[in-house]
Amino acid sequence: MKKILIIMMAVLLVGAFIGMAAGSVVNPNTLVEETIGPFDSMDPAWAYDTASGEVIWQLYENLVQYDGTSTVNLLPMLSTNVPSVADGTILDNGTTYVFHIRQGVYFHNGDILTPEDVVYSLERTVIFDRAGGPSWMLAGPLFPMIDGQYVSTIVQVVANELGLSNPLNYTSLSSLGIFATGTKNPLSDKYKQALINAFNLLAKDFEIKGNDVIIHLPQPYAPFLYILAHGANWSSILDKKWAADHNAWDGAADDWWYYHNPVESADPLRDIENGTGPYQLQYWIPGREMAFVRFDNYWGKPAPVKYAVIKYVNEFTTRLLDLLSGQADVIYVPIENLSEVENNPNVRVITKLPTLEVDNIYFTWNIASQGNSYIGSGKLDGNGIPPDFFSNLDVRKAFEYLFPYKQYIQQAWNGNAMQPNSCIIEGLLGYDPNIPMYQQDLAKATEYFKKAYNGELWQKGFKFTAVYNTGNTTRQLALQALSNYARQINPKFQINVVGELWSNFLNDYLAGKLPMYMMGWLADYPDPYDFADAYFASTGAYGSALGQNFIDFAQKNLDPLVNDLITNVVPSQRAAIAQKLSMLSYENALYIWTDQPYAYEVQRTWVKGWYYNAMRPGIDFYSLSK
Repeated sequence: MKKILIIMMAVLLVGAFIGMAAGSVVNPNTLVEETIGPFDSMDPAWAYDTASGEVIWQLYENLVQYDGTSTVNLLPMLSTNVPSVADGTILDNGTTYVFHIRQGVYFHNGDILTPEDVVYSLERTVIFDRAGGPSWMLAGPLFPMIDGQYVSTIVQVVANELGLSNPLNYTSLSSLGIFATGTKNPLSDKYKQALINAFNLLAKDFEIKGNDVIIHLPQPYAPFLYILAHGANWSSILDKKWAADHNAWDGAADDWWYYHNPVESADPLRDIENGTGPYQLQYWIPGREMAFVRFDNYWGKPAPVKYAVIKYVNEFTTRLLDLLSGQADVIYVPIENLSEVENNPNVRVITKLPTLEVDNIYFTWNIASQGNSYIGSGKLDGNGIPPDFFSNLDVRKAFEYLFPYKQYIQQAWNGNAMQPNSCIIEGLLGYDPNIPMYQQDLAKATEYFKKAYNGELWQKGFKFTAVYNTGNTTRQLALQALSNYARQINPKFQINVVGELWSNFLNDYLAGKLPMYMMGWLADYPDPYDFADAYFASTGAYGSALGQNFIDFAQKNLDPLVNDLITNVVPSQRAAIAQKLSMLSYENALYIWTDQPYAYEVQRTWVKGWYYNAMRPGIDFYSLSK
């Protein structure tokens, strides 16, 4: 009885809120977003999550920015030009970029933007290089290739300077053995000079001529401008003097390694800011909310609304009540709750917004077998699978035909996704809707399972474990669907679906212990290379973890195309290369491409000026009014 009364009171309260808020705008000079979180860091060189990216978007700016909703066209920002071949500011076959730095731009503390600030900011991200962070996106284009491969960290450049074999195998300075134990003090002048030489190789890329910053890349890098665009917080422009005054790196070549890969608690810029954006930080209550106030010395037009607030509210019911009462202008709504905000005259729901994100199921071609219960007996005997089970093309094709693509999108995503045919998804250069995609066909799945291992697999069956990260219900549903249909066509086919905490999942993934699992990729920048390198390259973030058989296949069939995709600067030729990679993915059943989700937005109808850009992390408060 008490529960019924509480529900009735909540319904009446919501009704009262609707009636109260329908008449007039609540808090007209403040914009409030309620979402889940919280954010990680305000340091642009550290942050690599969308919650932090949304905060940094309001505070810091980049050389260039996206043109409204476009993820292709760029506009000036802190540079007054977008470099192009046509106006002579992209030269030397795409290796020289000239930026005219905007004058009269104030940082939030009153300092004036200079070309030196631009160079410092980009160099700092490269030397900062925190483990798992975004520095690789600038290290790749700014350093010369080593052994025909782009580097991902300044550590590899130091290793090369020292003459170490296989320098690309090194990812931490400590692994080089050049520091005294427990310190970052070089053991010899030779080691110190190698560190300085590596930095000087980076500094060589930058030239300041008057008010211009000229960047000389050692080799072409087609998506370079996108890596510098607003939304890529790793390329945000900081105030060099302010950063050094707050114990960050001072820009010197002879001590940069002391500021390399810090622990988060030792990062002096984590919880302070000094950008050039239209808003500056007003206050921050850790774990609860961030508040911003209009920056009155902003170089552009003033922000329409004086105050903006991001609140981190994990309870959906609380967010919903705040939206209906007008205390929140925008809220995050889980896909399963979307129907609760639709058809309300005071709430605007915008759906079918295309993302640059793909989800997929992975096959590990060589599974680590030592002490690995996820592959059962480790043999093709009905009680397990051999470690190279997914190196078999017939096995992979069978699973491609087993997955219920349309059913999954409808049930797991309520139709708010589309089926991709590759990681080169809609919205990227080279996307081709005519590339074939797999559909569920249980007869074909049966055909390929019977063909694999000359019929032995069908006769004996298999048993293994597929893993998802705990809490991700869509991924759980996807793997469970495979398990159900596998057992349906042959009761001897057993897939045990289990969830692991994210930290455990990552550890098992990196150790190569997961036979089958599900993850995805969200664009770092809107170019097919960002996806192709991760999935197809033998050294890619995902490809390199699939085992030696995949690496061998990729080195022969995929790597040359991936390398051409980044060094070629002709869009039509790059699109053709991307299409070849997508076709190879289909023909070789490299991954099960499950979904490209749609985004959606829930806001009060009084919110004006909102627009969608797939490369923007969260809201652009500067565009909004009410």
